[in-house]
Amino acid sequence: MARKKHSSAAEEAQVDMTPMLDIVFIMLIFFIVTTSFVKESGIEVNRPKAQQASKKPSANIFIAINEAGIVYMEKREVDIQRVRANVERMLAEAPEAQVMIQADQAAKHGIVVKVMDQVKAAGIDKISVSAESD
Repeated sequence: MARKKHSSAAEEAQVDMTPMLDIVFIMLIFFIVTTSFVKESGIEVNRPKAQQASKKPSANIFIAINEAGIVYMEKREVDIQRVRANVERMLAEAPEAQVMIQADQAAKHGIVVKVMDQVKAAGIDKISVSAESD
């Protein structure tokens, strides 16, 4: 007669962790792929105050203009004529992109308009100008 081999309680209580690790790994990949990374303009500006300012967190292209009229994109200085090419490159990466212009309150209006014109020429119609709420 064959005898049944009795296993100890420690061997029977083991839990297979492989399926749980597979699920956690798949979830991690999903969250990494679906995350949109925000590209900051690279400088801090003194934004003008506005009573009717509203939050628009959906912009993913940031352009900053400091008080001297220097334009920054992705933490580097950009010539006004090169704004269009940079925006077109970013638009190729994210076709539904929106632009947020963060202009210093002492920046000249003409420079802000030139930057907005370059953004429109690149094919983006959704342009927001950043302001602090009063």
